[in-house]
Amino acid sequence: MNAVLISFIVYLVLVFFVGIMTCRLSKTLSDYLIAGRKLGPWVVAFSERASGESAWLLIGVPGIAFASGFLGIWPAVGCTAGIMFSWIFIARKLRTDTERYDAITVPDYFEARFTDRSRILRIFTACVIIFFFTIYVAAQFLAAGKVLNAAFNIPEFWGMVIGAAVILFYTVMGGFFAVAWTDLVQGIIMVFTLVLLPIAALIALGGFARAAESIRFVNPQLLNVTGVKSGFPLFLAITGALGIGLGYMGQPHLVARFMAINDRKELKKSMLIASLWALLAFWGATFIGIFGIAFLRNGLTEGISADLILKGGWFKDTAVLGTLISDPEKLMPVMAKALMPPVIAGIMISGAIAAMMSTADSQLLASTSAVTEDIYHHLFKKNADQKELILVSRIATITIGIVAFLIAIFTRQLVYHLVLFAWGGLGAVFGPAMFFSLWWKKATKAGILAGMIVALLTIIVINLIPVFKATHIDLVFAFLLSIAAITTVSLTGKKAH
Repeated sequence: MNAVLISFIVYLVLVFFVGIMTCRLSKTLSDYLIAGRKLGPWVVAFSERASGESAWLLIGVPGIAFASGFLGIWPAVGCTAGIMFSWIFIARKLRTDTERYDAITVPDYFEARFTDRSRILRIFTACVIIFFFTIYVAAQFLAAGKVLNAAFNIPEFWGMVIGAAVILFYTVMGGFFAVAWTDLVQGIIMVFTLVLLPIAALIALGGFARAAESIRFVNPQLLNVTGVKSGFPLFLAITGALGIGLGYMGQPHLVARFMAINDRKELKKSMLIASLWALLAFWGATFIGIFGIAFLRNGLTEGISADLILKGGWFKDTAVLGTLISDPEKLMPVMAKALMPPVIAGIMISGAIAAMMSTADSQLLASTSAVTEDIYHHLFKKNADQKELILVSRIATITIGIVAFLIAIFTRQLVYHLVLFAWGGLGAVFGPAMFFSLWWKKATKAGILAGMIVALLTIIVINLIPVFKATHIDLVFAFLLSIAAITTVSLTGKKAH
């Protein structure tokens, strides 16, 4: 058994151990869904970041940078800005308001904030959460299959089975406590991978100047932040990439971290930790892809024999090169195995799995909360005791996980695109609604609902138009239209009243 595999197995054992140890801590539904608001600032910060950056960060971002060069920097800029904005304008006020309303889920908060006795806000938001998070979790299972296939030649199907089984086990066992504490470990592994691997690649390439020379040999345009695009297509590409950051304030699994901290005064410390993590991780992921061009692309795009690259000793055979050209999202684990000692490579590959797990478990939990708290408890059985609610939560977690696994088996989308569809849907539906409900006293129930519906329809329609879907401009359009709907309907309703 090689050292890479041993490192990975040790990581899986650690995750199982956390799930078993935290099982006894989940005594109430509040414990299971937001850890009873008992988490410290370091755990909250790392949990929010690890949950926010799924396999998309370690698999999708390097893949897109590998394909587009320095044009791939724009998502890093947008996401870093969006993370900071969410911590500054959403975290503290949401923590205060949800405690005042005794809300433990996003639908809970919206219903209490607008005194919605019709329950329409709760039902609509719960359904949106379940729909998009099921797709999101499917993307994480798909990523697990790709990583394990690239790292250990495990068939992608069985890689998905392993990833899904581990996540479901510790999420069902320990709830939010297990998710948060495994996120702390996973967040450390992720940032370790994203900082060390591009540095190792740069050293192996002989410095930035030589790396740039290799990339220029492939295509000089890859060294430009505008890439090969110009005019309106360039505007759409940059706007769409920057707009990804708008989604952070509307992700239910991330704002749940703001609700879970034990003392809202500690949120400033968490914000600083999370912001530093984001700066290191996003730029690291981007440069993994950019430096990957220097290693892999020139021999194939310029018609030079792949043997020229193989002589450098980085990769064992041309089959690996062909795999990466057909699926660039396998770049990170391949580079880790090629450039790092086996034990370190095993830790880095665990980082990619950690990214998938840390997001999938949180999304499963957010979906579970929508089923258990927002639908079962509030709409069907108000007198259910805590043991019954936790049992229903665990059943819901398993059911949603199975559905997501089936989607992952049959989908043919790249992780990058699948994640951004779900991310855009959640960010557009809940982002403006969250911001205006917290900061604008004139916001009304009708206005918030109108904004959510407009955002949902916009995301779906734009993703049916290939030219716009490719730019990921959907979130920006949906966000702006949602703001227009919220303000217009809220002000019109006030006047009518």
